[in-house]
Parts: sequence; C-alpha cells; structure tokens
Amino acid sequence: PAVATIQKLSGTATVVRQGQAIPATMGLEIWENDTLRTGHNGSIGIVFNDDTFLSLGPGSILVIDEFVFAPKQGKFSIVITMLKGTAAYLSGLISKLSPDSAHFKTPTASIGIRGTKFVAKVEGE
Repeated sequence: PAVATIQKLSGTATVVRQGQAIPATMGLEIWENDTLRTGHNGSIGIVFNDDTFLSLGPGSILVIDEFVFAPKQGKFSIVITMLKGTAAYLSGLISKLSPDSAHFKTPTASIGIRGTKFVAKVEGE
C-alpha cells in the first residue's frame, strides 16, 4: 500500500521499487522500501499519509525503510535512510503523536526526530 505521494517535482527523479526504476511523476504513490533518487537538476517533494513533508534536492538518494500510521491500533513508525544529497523534513502526525517513533538515518548518524522541521545534507563519495 502507498505510504506517500509525490506532490512536487522538477528536473529528473526516479523511484526504485523492487529493483525497477520508475520515472517520478506528480501523484505517483510511494511505497515502503522505495528508493527515491534525484538527478543533478532534480528535486522531489512527497507527502506521507500522516502529513509529513519530505523534500529532496539535486543528486539525492533516500530510502523509505518503514512507515506505519495506524492511530486506531496505536502503531506509529517512520524510518528514513538518507544516503546522499540534501533533504528538508517537516514532521506530521507521527512525530506529534509518538515522538520516539520517527527516525532519520545517515551513513554516519541517526536522528531521533522530536522537533517539527530540519534540513540534512549527506556528502556522497
């Protein structure tokens, strides 16, 4: 099932799902375990089902490791791994309802998200 949708897009971007590269388009559904990649001129903005907003700048690679938003069951989790590039994050309901359930990982650090917004930059090799 979809965990987010693409709401903003410019330049080139792809979604890699189960080894298949899908050209990013407005309204495309994003699934758990998808990898988002932007080209040297690309940017992409997605909105998760809990209203979390995530924007990637040019030359970025990011993986949606986990997304669970089930308020009736009291289950919440958002885990994102940023491999390269820049990202801006604006937290949604998961961070508000269950602050310990939001995590943003990089190759050298992991961030527990307790605030409402931040920007991260990961240098590639």
